Amino acid sequence: MIKSMTGYGRQEEILGTRHIQVEIKSVNHRYFEFTTRVSRGYSFLEEKMKTYIRNFVARGKVDLFISVESTEGADVEISVNRNVAAGYISAMRELCSDYELEDDITASTLARFSDIFTVSRKPEDENAVWNDVKTVADQAIASFLHMRIVEGQKLKEDVSARAEKILSLVKEVEQRSPETVEAYRRRLYARLQEVLQDKAIDEQRVVTEAALFADKIAVDEETVRLRSHLAQFQKLLESAEPVGRKLDFLVQEMNREANTIGSKCSDTQIAYAVVDIKAEIEKIREQIQNIE
Repeated sequence: MIKSMTGYGRQEEILGTRHIQVEIKSVNHRYFEFTTRVSRGYSFLEEKMKTYIRNFVARGKVDLFISVESTEGADVEISVNRNVAAGYISAMRELCSDYELEDDITASTLARFSDIFTVSRKPEDENAVWNDVKTVADQAIASFLHMRIVEGQKLKEDVSARAEKILSLVKEVEQRSPETVEAYRRRLYARLQEVLQDKAIDEQRVVTEAALFADKIAVDEETVRLRSHLAQFQKLLESAEPVGRKLDFLVQEMNREANTIGSKCSDTQIAYAVVDIKAEIEKIREQIQNIE
């Protein structure tokens, strides 16, 4: 199945005490490239997600964002630094005694001193976190893959139609090529008649010259190879495996054959056909840059 390298998916859910968001997007790239951003404290998810995404993506630049937040502060643990608190209380009572101040120390008073309290995140079960994130990620990935498949189908239809057009142009070249030789033979014969006038024309010489011309402009081998490349191209479009690189190689070979045909042709009609072939090949080349 042809897939585009362009895709996007997003999912957000609350599972238990966790609010999880997963966003994934990708663009075309020659190889597989993965970058991710995760909430602080959850860096262990990066390598797990990279390995997991590789099951679905063979090529492309993938960006993944994962946000994990605990609802209602469920993952927060607050502890009291008793030694620091005792120090504050002792100093404040000493101040009250020395200056005959009212001893009105309360918990609210102590709460103003942030170093008395230590706020930390409770240890979490990494497997439990991973399972929750994976549940949300699976839905984001499903949307992401659906978009890649839909885009891939459009790309397939476009390049397949262009390949068929190239094939029809190749047929024109093949049909026109023998006519070009015959036209050359007639022109050669007419010129010899004009030059020699009443003298006899060496028919064998005409045949020989026409044969040499035919050999010089023969494009049979090139059109056969071009047909073979087109057949392989259409076959790859039906493959279930990622074929972007193979298609790119085939397009290069198709362009090589078209250039050779163009260099050999001396006929205007064939030259126009070659220009059209190369134009279609270039359009295909542009499109398959986004095929996985």
